[in-house]
Amino acid sequence: MERLVHTIESLSVWVGRAFGWCILVLTLSVSYEVFVRYVLNAPTVWAFDMMVQMYGALFLMAGPYALAQDTHVRGDVLYRLFPVKWQARLDFVLYIIFFFPGMLALFWYGWEIASDSWRYKEVSWNSPARIQIYFFKTLIPVAGFLLIVQGIAEIIRCWKAMQTGIWMKRLDDVRETDDILTHAPPTDF
Repeated sequence: MERLVHTIESLSVWVGRAFGWCILVLTLSVSYEVFVRYVLNAPTVWAFDMMVQMYGALFLMAGPYALAQDTHVRGDVLYRLFPVKWQARLDFVLYIIFFFPGMLALFWYGWEIASDSWRYKEVSWNSPARIQIYFFKTLIPVAGFLLIVQGIAEIIRCWKAMQTGIWMKRLDDVRETDDILTHAPPTDF
């Protein structure tokens, strides 16, 4: 089971890292647009649409990554005080009641939205560039599917924690600065 969970997590981490490059594309496109708009007085017709699509792609595809790294938002004021078995039970119930229905809806309706968009080759109405957006809308059901798969890994993780009272180790990737500072050895000045 642990191998399955880590395989799913590695997929989510890989997708998150791959789409993390959207930040670079987004930064370069914003910088370019600002330069040509305010220095050359020649704004582009495509930059706004491209920025929206890059941000949307990053937002959608970062979801499975955040879930795999346990970095999603959680109101853990009381949660962190619970024993591991109770944390796992609570997570398990919340995944079943809220997470999976929401992600199934995202996948199902996202599939309908994407297929309609592909059928009539949808283009953006926000700018005169008329940029194609059906490629981007395909990411909606893809993100829903990846979140469902990562949710299955989380359910398995919860099940193991309910049995053993220990959370299964996650794959290491990046760590938050406060985690690094909290777990760093003390230094002498």
